Amino acid sequence: MMTEFMNHRVPAHKRYQPTEYEHAANCATHALWIIPSILGSSNLYFLSDDDWETISAWIYGLGLCGLFVVSTMFHTISWKKSHLRMVEHCLHMFDRMVIYFFIAASYAPWLNLRELGPWASHMRWLVWIMASVGTIYVFFFHERYKLVELLCYVIMGFFPALVLLSMQSLFTVEDLEYLEKHKVNEKPCISCLLLQNNPKIQWLQTAKIIGISHGFRQSGIQSLGLSLRM
Repeated sequence: MMTEFMNHRVPAHKRYQPTEYEHAANCATHALWIIPSILGSSNLYFLSDDDWETISAWIYGLGLCGLFVVSTMFHTISWKKSHLRMVEHCLHMFDRMVIYFFIAASYAPWLNLRELGPWASHMRWLVWIMASVGTIYVFFFHERYKLVELLCYVIMGFFPALVLLSMQSLFTVEDLEYLEKHKVNEKPCISCLLLQNNPKIQWLQTAKIIGISHGFRQSGIQSLGLSLRM
């Protein structure tokens, strides 16, 4: 019964061929999030108060929407127009490449708008170099070394978070000024009040929610799928 929904595992050097059920599920689960991604990205843009927030909203929005649009196009062509081999092959590579750029874009609001210490200034551009290296890797070694590709996604997903080690404080200067202005002294209420009243924290929280619920979950599924189908 299980073979009706999922094909047998293939060798590491070959590409997995989804069943009809998997094709339909892939198309549906990616297409479903295109409109919410556009709406969420628009919300970030309209919540922006300065140039850095606007730039971060554009970067994050393009990365998020691009992830689902490209993936939907690939899965649709792979399902209904599989005879277009060259188009399918190019879209498959783009589907893998866009994950790198989405990971980089998902870090943009965090790295651009938070005071994360001296490492953050370097990580802002290093994360895009990593995305470019990953793209070059996919171009030359597409579907050859799936475990290496999976490790690249995992490393890029966690490496930028190392800037936390250079953080001096959990709160930025603006956050502390806000706390001082409103005479907030009770620690258990700090995070709640910040989220309720500080526009910049609301902006970051919105970006975090959109990324976790829509984007990173899907890119994680795709990455894990590489190992499950090896």
